[in-house]
Amino acid sequence: MSSPADRSGPQIFLVLLALAAFLALVGGVSHLDDAEQPGPAPFVPQAPPFPAPQGGGLEAPGPDVPATPEAAPAAPAAPAATSELPGGGQRIFANGRFLVAYYGTAGTGALGVLGEAPPEKIMPRLTRAAAPFARDGRTVQPVFELIVTVAHASPTKTGTYSSNIPRAEVRRYIAAAHANGALVVLDLQPGRADFLDVAKTWQWALKDPWVGLALDPEWRMGPHGVPGRRVGSVSAGEVNRVSAWLDDLTAADGLPEKVFMLHQFRTDMVRHIDRIQDRDHLALVQHVDGFGTPGQKLDTFHAVVRPKIFALGFKLFYDEDVHRMRPAQVLRIRPRISFVSFQ
Repeated sequence: MSSPADRSGPQIFLVLLALAAFLALVGGVSHLDDAEQPGPAPFVPQAPPFPAPQGGGLEAPGPDVPATPEAAPAAPAAPAATSELPGGGQRIFANGRFLVAYYGTAGTGALGVLGEAPPEKIMPRLTRAAAPFARDGRTVQPVFELIVTVAHASPTKTGTYSSNIPRAEVRRYIAAAHANGALVVLDLQPGRADFLDVAKTWQWALKDPWVGLALDPEWRMGPHGVPGRRVGSVSAGEVNRVSAWLDDLTAADGLPEKVFMLHQFRTDMVRHIDRIQDRDHLALVQHVDGFGTPGQKLDTFHAVVRPKIFALGFKLFYDEDVHRMRPAQVLRIRPRISFVSFQ
């Protein structure tokens, strides 16, 4: 039998090995900002969203530099030799097409279900979640709604309190979308940056015919705002500048119609929403977020929707919703839903 002294050597070695692993992990985490990886999980209101007086915004947005300036545009991950959408056609909601998305960012499930597995492995789960919506003549279209610019609760290198995920991750989702007949929607949480400045950093990806864009005003801060400490807001003018730019890009490249989505769960998140302009080459979607009971979610929905301006979207939360609504319940909502995302 070995003595205690004989066993202490291996024990000390194991302790040192564990310490080295811990230091390596800490070093890796500290490098996340350099690699423009997502920061802390975003703030989510802890009470059901409620309508607030329109125009009473939380703070006036101010211009800033893009979340991550990137000089040379890169080619899309899987350039399509077609100007049609998955399944054919040019219009997003033509022929009964109904969009169902998984929402999140790459490499972590903290921001949504999409990041719980790589895109190739999450696709079968998305397909199963989308299947019950394929009724009454609807054609279900799967979507990866990928947060590509992530808000942070602390300053980033650019001072915008946001950063872009690596291009390689975005290319991977675009490639998986082309392999599986899915759309991609790039979701922006700009922090203190202007939505248009941030959108332009993703121009290379938006040249792909199956890639659209989503703006999330919850994370649009003013010059002194900090994400997570308050709910952000955006003006109709800023939204219109982004949609005009994206519409011109789509037309110039001969691309099919793109999703252009605006997230909202309070009326004051989008100031002067009735001034939002329609675009010839974009399918405008107002996506109503907010968790709670079915009654609370429907109250929020009816308080904010503008069906004369937008096609309508609705979010379902796997964890936060109380008695999460089933597909049949969502399909009975009026005005009708055309886009559902799971988070």
